Amino acid sequence: MADMTDATWHKTACSLCYVNCGIEVLTEGRAITRVRGDRDNPRSQGYLCQKAQRLTWYGNHNDRLTTPLRRREDGTHEPVSWETAIKEIAARLKAVRDEDAAASRPGSMAYVGGGGQGNHSGGGYGFALRRWMNSTRFFGALSQEKTGDFWVNGKMFGGQTNHTAEGVEECDLLLVIGCNPWLANGFNRARSAVNDIKNDPGRKMIVVDPRRTETADVADVHLPLRPGTDAYLLGAILALIIERGGADTDFLAKHTDGFEAVAATLGKIPVNEWIAHAEVERVEVDKAVDLILAAEAMTVRVELGIQQGRNSTLNSYLEKLLYLITGNFGRPGTNALHTWLMPLWSESRGERSEITGFEYIGGMLPLNTLAEEILADHPNRVRVLWVESSNPANTAADTAGIERAIGAAELSVVIDVAFTETAALADYVLPAASQHEKWEYTFFDFEFPTNYFHLRPPLFDPLPGTLVEAEIYARLFEELGLLPDRSTLDELAGKSRTELLKAAGQILQGNPAIAPILLYRTLGPSLPGSAASVAVLWPGCLALAKRMPVAVQRALNSDQEGPALASELFDRILNSPSGTAFSTHEYDEVWQLMRHDRVHLEVPELLSWLESLDPAQDRTDPEYPLSLINGQRRRHNANQILRPPSWRRTDPDGALHIRTDDLKAIQASEGDWVAVVSRTGRIVVKAEIDDSLRKGQLALPHGFGMAVPDGHGGRVMNGPRINILTDAHDRDPIAGTPHHKDMPVRLEPATVQEAEAAERDAEVVRALIASGS
Repeated sequence: MADMTDATWHKTACSLCYVNCGIEVLTEGRAITRVRGDRDNPRSQGYLCQKAQRLTWYGNHNDRLTTPLRRREDGTHEPVSWETAIKEIAARLKAVRDEDAAASRPGSMAYVGGGGQGNHSGGGYGFALRRWMNSTRFFGALSQEKTGDFWVNGKMFGGQTNHTAEGVEECDLLLVIGCNPWLANGFNRARSAVNDIKNDPGRKMIVVDPRRTETADVADVHLPLRPGTDAYLLGAILALIIERGGADTDFLAKHTDGFEAVAATLGKIPVNEWIAHAEVERVEVDKAVDLILAAEAMTVRVELGIQQGRNSTLNSYLEKLLYLITGNFGRPGTNALHTWLMPLWSESRGERSEITGFEYIGGMLPLNTLAEEILADHPNRVRVLWVESSNPANTAADTAGIERAIGAAELSVVIDVAFTETAALADYVLPAASQHEKWEYTFFDFEFPTNYFHLRPPLFDPLPGTLVEAEIYARLFEELGLLPDRSTLDELAGKSRTELLKAAGQILQGNPAIAPILLYRTLGPSLPGSAASVAVLWPGCLALAKRMPVAVQRALNSDQEGPALASELFDRILNSPSGTAFSTHEYDEVWQLMRHDRVHLEVPELLSWLESLDPAQDRTDPEYPLSLINGQRRRHNANQILRPPSWRRTDPDGALHIRTDDLKAIQASEGDWVAVVSRTGRIVVKAEIDDSLRKGQLALPHGFGMAVPDGHGGRVMNGPRINILTDAHDRDPIAGTPHHKDMPVRLEPATVQEAEAAERDAEVVRALIASGS
């Protein structure tokens, strides 16, 4: 599409959290100048939070890439042509693949990324390359955060893609554990939903969180537990529910197995001791249990506070037991499973890494282990690092280890819109079009009983020199000689959608990895508005229409069947700029979404883990007596796709939040530069008082730590690079997820030299903010 020279409103979606609310944006030239909620969006219905207002800073800044880069021997980069970059990368990939085959070893490529909060369109094409490289090693943000939850879902519901949804809008009790939806969202229309509950005397809310968050401030019960003790508190609450006859015996008999084993383990919990260990008042716990037992429809909402806390996989199990034991599942206002247009992750069946021994969960390995996979003294270590829409040099645990690993890879390639910290270390950097310059979508479809998909047309032309990911991979596959000749492609392109996949079958038998690229080069050109990259959605529409035709027919209000139904769904997606429903179920059909016939409540590994918990062994390290929330959500921080510092209206320094008494303990005052020290690193940050924290708890925001142009030809660090502090080995034993929300640290006054250096950088950043850079 042509660049806009006049002010025009366009429909799109916010990409700053995975809820992806529908919005309308006003554009002038290449800039988004105003944002409002899209009332036509069938899901978010005009809702807008504070984050989306700053979307203009994504893709429209001084750090955009507009030419491929190749790393020189001295570590700097030089621009090269697309032809040169693709040719050289293809030759090196083929050499590694051939060496792997000759040595009879698994593929040596590691793929990191697959899309951010709103740009999953490149993922299918990237997976095609990983498949051709015969590699299973896939890492991403999900395996840094969520795979413990996926593992539990697989054990209980039968599939790791059996992911749960919440019924927040219909519930009479919302139980919030380890999250603050007032700032972080995480479910549809979050602030409106919290306000609705607050203002309705018939509805209640419980918040379990060490900090007195904005959500906790309006809750009926707030349980401010000691960081890292979630499993103790949740276990005690479950034991009290059983003790007080709160188990829904009819539900359990009809839909579950294994309750007796779970009840026996819960019956062994020393309730008072565990509540005391969590440092909450027994009377407040009893109030919470009273509300749970009185609820007609309770829904449980959790997030990274427990998924990146101590005992994280066990925490995910216990939060599911809360709603399953009480029968709050598969009814309006309770938790449920949801459908997928195409699953965002896959199923794993116990395969493990040869390097670390960690299990593949959802098709992924823990991002925490990426450096180990590269640096290991092992014949099957990773040799090629491929990073797409991701920045592990900033977002993965142990920054120093990740930087060493990138340098040790025989080939490292980054595809991104900006010169990220990972790009700065890579052998090749390939410039991608931004989310707003291409057709884009997300697979974060987490709703039940009706689920939605939102395909977003581009707002602007791609910057000159950039390409959409699908085109990058297509050119790479062409250079590798993997695609059919032009006449064969033309012949396939002339076939109908339903005929195309059948006709391509023989070609794909010889090389199934090329399927997405083949669709892009054949079906893609026939799609309207240069939407060729959307072609990969067509097989998903076919599969969904075949797997659950009634649910698709309800969503579309259609009487079509088979391929005709799939085609109607595909066309509806293409022609619905505000998004469209793709499946609608009745509540009692939730059981059809499970892989097990009944919910398996008994997970032996996790019951053993629960029984092994011992408050006497759960002690604070005297060397590192404080607990750091590493990556806190605040009013003006988001993920790392917003690089320019000037988008933030508050918190320009990415300050350390700390209680008054904890700051005074080191003879420091608000506004001082202080040092946060962990087992692996030390960073200097500005202190800011926040007495909503528990004593001994500190917080640093995520979304900082990026080196940005300083306006004078150099670069300056924008805020704290928090993963310098994180220990990649301080992680969950099953999923490998880091304990980011309960990191042991100590606090010290900064040295004079440290404070002066930090203040110099901060002054440069503040000047950039003042200038709007």
